[in-house]
Amino acid sequence: MKSLLYKYRKFFIVLIVFSVVTISLFYSALKPKKTLPIYNPADVNPELVDSTVQYKSKYHTIADFSFINQNGDTITQKNYEGKIYVADFFFTTCGSICPKMSTNLVDVQKAVLNNPKVMLLSHTVFPEVDSVSVLKAYAIKYGVVDSKWNLVTGDKKEIYKMARKSYLAVKMGRPDQLYDMVHTENFVLVDQKRRVRGFYDGTNKEDVKRLLEDIEFLSQE
Repeated sequence: MKSLLYKYRKFFIVLIVFSVVTISLFYSALKPKKTLPIYNPADVNPELVDSTVQYKSKYHTIADFSFINQNGDTITQKNYEGKIYVADFFFTTCGSICPKMSTNLVDVQKAVLNNPKVMLLSHTVFPEVDSVSVLKAYAIKYGVVDSKWNLVTGDKKEIYKMARKSYLAVKMGRPDQLYDMVHTENFVLVDQKRRVRGFYDGTNKEDVKRLLEDIEFLSQE
C-alpha cells in the first residue's frame, strides 16, 4: 500500500491541488459579491425628504453648495470633487445625540486620516448660533483635522435645502417657522459621483463600523 502511494504520489498531489483550486473557484463564484445601494428620494423615509423631490426614484445626486467652514473659508462641492465623504447635521449646543455623533466622527476621522479619497462634512442646523468662531472652538474641542473635516455654517435656507433635498437626512421642524430643522442621528455616505450610498446611526458603534467597511469598499472601486 505504501509503495503504491509512493508510486502515484505526484498524481495524488496534483489531484489534491486541483480539488482545492476547484472548490475555491466554486466558493468564489457562489459567494455573493458585496454591493451598496444607490439611494434616491423615493427610497427614503418621507419625513426626511422635501415634498418637492419625494417622487424622484433615480438619478439623484448631491446638489452644488457653498458654505463657510470653521476657518472662515468658503467650502463648495469643488472641495469634495471625486471624494468619498460622510455628511451629517448637528449643532454645537446640542446636549443629546450630538456629542456622541461627534465622538464617533472623530473615530471615523482617525480611521480615514491617511486615505486621501475620504473626507467629512458636518452642517450646523442652527447657523444663527453657530458662527465661524463657535465652530472653530467646537473643532478644537473634538480635534478636527482641517484638511479632512469641514464644519460648515451659512444661510439657513440653503442648509435646509441641502439637508432635505440632497442628503435626505433631516426632519422638518415647526411648520410655522420657515426652514426650521430637526437634525437626526444619520451619517450619510456619499460616493465619488455625488450619489448617496448609505445611512448610518451616528450614535451606534456597530453602525459606525459598518460605515467604515462601506467606505473601504467604495475606496477599492
